[in-house]
Amino acid sequence: MIYDLEYNSERSKLFIPEYGRHIQKMVEHAISIEDDKERNEVAKSIIAVMGNLNPHLRDVPDFQHKLWDQLFIISDFKLNVDSPYPKPSREKLQEAPSPLAYPQNYPKYRFYGNNIKTMIDAALKWEEGDLKEALVFNIANHMKKCYLNWNRDTVDDKVIFDHLFELSDGKINLNKKEEDLTEASDLIRGSNSKRYSKSSSTSTKSTHKKTHRNRSRKRY
Repeated sequence: MIYDLEYNSERSKLFIPEYGRHIQKMVEHAISIEDDKERNEVAKSIIAVMGNLNPHLRDVPDFQHKLWDQLFIISDFKLNVDSPYPKPSREKLQEAPSPLAYPQNYPKYRFYGNNIKTMIDAALKWEEGDLKEALVFNIANHMKKCYLNWNRDTVDDKVIFDHLFELSDGKINLNKKEEDLTEASDLIRGSNSKRYSKSSSTSTKSTHKKTHRNRSRKRY
């Protein structure tokens, strides 16, 4: 007995493979229906079946719109039915997306991070006074700490002030201030102390285990 086998190479293209071959055939059948009323009823039935495949999204407001768009895409835009939503176009679907803007505004000073510029812009909006001055010096100290994370040796305060002046478009100038930034040793002391504390704790646990092991051996 010889069965009629249908190879994938002989089948039509699956435009949305997630829905499978059965949905594709249902849509192809709907395209072949000549009666407009019957074709619209079949299209609504196909939408119901497609919705049953994703029941957790059935009550989402835009989900029905998405199903109708996918129905037209599966039909290769050949299905002529009355849709409750604007019909998508092949040109719109194939339209290339607009390029995304590169988030790095100042790649010259990447070691400061992108948030520094946001902090500087926020400080510029503050009214002049002690609070703004304190915020500016905190930003400068954070910049110095970021710089030391990139270069562990040292950094002169004037370098930080010049970078801050440049990033603020010349609106923040700490070169005229007599106050100095926090010492480099104090800025990196916190991270070093955490590392020392962690290594010291690990060493203490290891020593305790060795002592307990030696005592157990002496008993025997």
